[in-house]
Amino acid sequence: MNKKNIFHALSVVAVAGLTLTACDKSAPKMDEQPAKTSTSVTGEMKIAYVEVDSLMSQYKFCKDFTAILQKKSNNARNTLNQKGQKLQAAAANFQQKLNNNGFTSREQAASVQAALQRQQEDLQELQNRLGSELDSETAKYNAALRDSLQNFLKVYNKTKKYDLILSKAGDNILLADKKLDITADVINGLNKRYKPAKTDKK
Repeated sequence: MNKKNIFHALSVVAVAGLTLTACDKSAPKMDEQPAKTSTSVTGEMKIAYVEVDSLMSQYKFCKDFTAILQKKSNNARNTLNQKGQKLQAAAANFQQKLNNNGFTSREQAASVQAALQRQQEDLQELQNRLGSELDSETAKYNAALRDSLQNFLKVYNKTKKYDLILSKAGDNILLADKKLDITADVINGLNKRYKPAKTDKK
């Protein structure tokens, strides 16, 4: 799975303040000192970030759901391969009979060819359906992951009081002090809260 496509970065809001100074239109006097400019300081922002790659590889929810998606993907691929191989064998058999005049009439050959065409269309339809189902499952997973993370961070940040928590994926953050990294804290907290869904044993 492409990790960049299963997780979206949190939005970043930067606030900047500008201070305007007035200009005296009168000519400056030699014995006067330049007026001091005043700057309003609103305080230092408290920022942290979470490593997405580490989150995806260490959060139990991610590992469990990735395994489920991988199994479904493998099953779909195996089903399509089996049906595709049968169709190829049938098409090869048709071509061989056609080359050897194995059909009693053109109508018979046309009928077999039409059946092969329908099988090809059915296989394409099955491929599209299985792909859509997998895309739907992936979207559901992404939404659940996002909700899980956001809900945890709301509780986590009640005491931490960060102004901004970023997601670090690849090189979207070019440089960051390691002391801003709260990944381990977040992963540990998420894993403590995580309760795997019960599966029915048949």
